[in-house]
Amino acid sequence: MFSNRYIYIYSIILVVCAAAILTFAAVGLKPMQDRNVRVEKMQQLLDAVGISSTTKDAQEKFDEYFTEQYAVNLKGEVVGKIVNGKQILGKVNPFSLDEKKQFSLAKNKDENALLPIYICTKQGKKQYVIPVRGNGLWGAIWGNIALDEDLKTVVGVNFSHKGETPGLGAEITTDNFKNQFKGKTIFDGDKFTSISVIKRADKANLHQVDAISGGTMTSNGVSDMLKDCLGYYIPYFNSVKK
Repeated sequence: MFSNRYIYIYSIILVVCAAAILTFAAVGLKPMQDRNVRVEKMQQLLDAVGISSTTKDAQEKFDEYFTEQYAVNLKGEVVGKIVNGKQILGKVNPFSLDEKKQFSLAKNKDENALLPIYICTKQGKKQYVIPVRGNGLWGAIWGNIALDEDLKTVVGVNFSHKGETPGLGAEITTDNFKNQFKGKTIFDGDKFTSISVIKRADKANLHQVDAISGGTMTSNGVSDMLKDCLGYYIPYFNSVKK
């Protein structure tokens, strides 16, 4: 029969060994996990502008098409700029910004907020890709909206979610939902309107798309997400249009 002292020492050794193994695995796998997150982000950005990619070619296609990356403050000033992979302004890497944190700062009108803009060049034309983040019914939703050179016409979107209901809120990731946004506009003249996701939307209305059947809360979340996040970029849009 083992003594209590033996069992106590054995338990401590077992816990220490297990912790050491888990720590080693976490540290060893982190570079691979970071790479997977980075590649997934690239794929989402590429998808927003209609470019398909795989985990193997995402980096190559991202470098080819996304020729510029900006970090802008809430005044619309560019404080970080990368062109063809080279930092030419500031020290901020737009791709590395924690978007969740930055949008939270922007919501609180914190002057330290920095927001990323990704510029895709296709057939000699620029498309501006704006990240967006918000909340659905069961958790976070996020994505990207790509605008034409006029900075108001939508050329594509990409949405993801943390835990929306399959067949309902999760439909925001489907082509049927996303394709509705193409050709819509976020401005009516000089007035910012965003795009509303509503039931029985008027298809002729350039600022409306149909809500998801049975996914009212998620649809409302997408509407709020677009209005809030795009709103932070209006000073930048206005500065470019001048």
